[in-house]
Amino acid sequence: MAEPLLAIENLRTYFHTAAGVARAVDGLSLNVAAGETVGVVGESGCGKSVTALSILRLIAPPGRIETGSSIRFEGRDLLTLDEPSIRAIRGNRVAMIFQEPMTALNPVFTVGDQVAEVARIHDRASRADAWRRAVAMLDRVGIPAPDERAREYPHQLSGGMRQRVMIAMALMMRPALLIADEPTTALDVTIQAQILELLAELQAEYGMSVLLITHDFGVVAETASHVVVMYGGEAVERASVGDLFAHPHHPYTRRLLAAMPRVGTSRERLQTIPGTVPAPTDWPAGCRFRDRCASAWERCEREHPPLYSLSGQHDTRCHLAVEPDRRAARDGAQALEAAT
Repeated sequence: MAEPLLAIENLRTYFHTAAGVARAVDGLSLNVAAGETVGVVGESGCGKSVTALSILRLIAPPGRIETGSSIRFEGRDLLTLDEPSIRAIRGNRVAMIFQEPMTALNPVFTVGDQVAEVARIHDRASRADAWRRAVAMLDRVGIPAPDERAREYPHQLSGGMRQRVMIAMALMMRPALLIADEPTTALDVTIQAQILELLAELQAEYGMSVLLITHDFGVVAETASHVVVMYGGEAVERASVGDLFAHPHHPYTRRLLAAMPRVGTSRERLQTIPGTVPAPTDWPAGCRFRDRCASAWERCEREHPPLYSLSGQHDTRCHLAVEPDRRAARDGAQALEAAT
């Protein structure tokens, strides 16, 4: 089997604060193959964005990536590279679309200058050539009158246009891996669809891999081939998108899917997940979801569940995987509840 383009093993990114050690990402492992889209899903505070920043080594003090973590990209461990080497990869071979364009873009430079800077840094392009390439890329991502827009500042553009500028910056060097952190946040649904369609077109055109970070299962269903569900700083379920939607196993995944609105349903209220995510400075012993889980029992409090393999490439961090009687009882109760 070919080595994955990106292989994360036992990633632990901790923040050492006066309130204690916040284990934001705590033992995460995932792979992204060449040309593949992998979705990372979970609610706020589960460690999705910290994972993305860790890949690019953008974790600032008091945060740090702990010893024993490994992030291999194109066969090299990014955590062992010196600073010049990681800068040569960041924005070049691995690029990122940040969650909020208005804070990611510099308000005192034109968008054309900011896109052109990528070519000047990584390709040592002349100012004129970098500007020409920036305008061409703005045109490619669907910005009308790109030569005029390139001379404008971020505040002069709409939210959708600013997101297209971020995509243009990220793809200037045709990276092998694009990390998209909530690329459709704060956009209306029409613009969201346009952005997702654009990313799919550019992925096919450039043959790049995409690590898509989102809280929206609908986006994952439309764009990804595999999905990692995160909770409490760790992966709680990993599977192909089709398998996960057809056979969700972890109680957290099942509750997330049940909370999705469905066209044509007669249900008046969406289901919710009771409780809140524990603080990363105080993850509970045993299963981290147990206080919010209707299926929890004493083993969940006593033992921290490993990632059990269900079948093939479907893994779950839930003791029900090895408790068939309890699993059958849960499924029967939920089926009865749905019927009534």
